[in-house]
Amino acid sequence: MLELDSWLETAKLAALKGGQHLLENQGEKLEVLLNQGRDIKLQLDVDTEQIIKGILTSQSAFSILGEETGLSNDLGEFYWVVDPLDGTSNFLRGIPISCVSIALMQDITPILGVIYDFNHDDLYFGHLESQAFVNQEEIVVSDYAVKSQSTLVTGIPAKKNYLDIEFKQMIDDFQQWKKVRMIGSAAMASIYVAAGKADAYKENGIFLWDIAAGAAIVNSAGGVASITNVQVDYRVDAFFTNQHLAC
Repeated sequence: MLELDSWLETAKLAALKGGQHLLENQGEKLEVLLNQGRDIKLQLDVDTEQIIKGILTSQSAFSILGEETGLSNDLGEFYWVVDPLDGTSNFLRGIPISCVSIALMQDITPILGVIYDFNHDDLYFGHLESQAFVNQEEIVVSDYAVKSQSTLVTGIPAKKNYLDIEFKQMIDDFQQWKKVRMIGSAAMASIYVAAGKADAYKENGIFLWDIAAGAAIVNSAGGVASITNVQVDYRVDAFFTNQHLAC
């Protein structure tokens, strides 16, 4: 029997502690460990992940896949996926769109998700046997059914080179939607879909830790989260929708 409620409380505690650490260090002179191409990594990312992992390992026996520190040991059927700071560039530049993201996976399926929007003190969560919530308020996906009246949230994966055809396909897709938003955080984009603030999220080549928690919350909110084309480096193709909109 899955102890989803208990595991959820563990993930919520870890997310809150991680977010508190980020807030305490926000605006300080931050040590940049990597600023290469389109990727940025802070020492604060690593430190926050260690805090989160300490809480998860103290209260569960699952292995952990972390964005900053990789695998804690061999992945079992169940494992945590942690992004200690999704939206690092936003955080570094003072743009208040970033969060802590923690998911529990069963094989490649996210079954539990917690996302802490520490900038606004909003804790989003849900699991496969629960509804989705922000704090104590239930959230549900929107009911928009036509792309020309709907909002898509998306992003451009951080890689060195892009083909012209990739951008042509992206622009062709954009023209089908009423509004398109790029906000710099896949996890935040996911919860906007879960909360009905946007109607779909799509991104190819995104990392699993960026979208796993959001996928679980979207599903709990009545939407559908598709994760396909899983690569050995944990890049995936993601499409989250309110059920009414096709990819």
